[in-house]
Amino acid sequence: MVPTPGGLTETKPATPEVQKIVDQVKLQFESRVNDTFEIFKAIEYRTQVVAGTNYFIKVQNSDDGYAHLRVFLGLPSENDCPTLVSFQTGKTRDDPLTYF
Repeated sequence: MVPTPGGLTETKPATPEVQKIVDQVKLQFESRVNDTFEIFKAIEYRTQVVAGTNYFIKVQNSDDGYAHLRVFLGLPSENDCPTLVSFQTGKTRDDPLTYF
């Protein structure tokens, strides 16, 4: 099923490509929450196509702690690095990924 333009795709298990994006924004996240994390593993994600792509990614950042990241990746021709747009902390493994 093709997602509605501007709408979020279904939630999918994280791929190596999504983990690479998470790895690239880890320092941005750590500086914004003023903490460091041994664990920073992408669990699942959704995407939204805009002028580029918004990734909504559930990340495990401790044994039982999770965060939701919203990461923007520009169009391939722009050679942009992923940018951490916003995030939500204090999440659980069962919290659904929604638009924020």
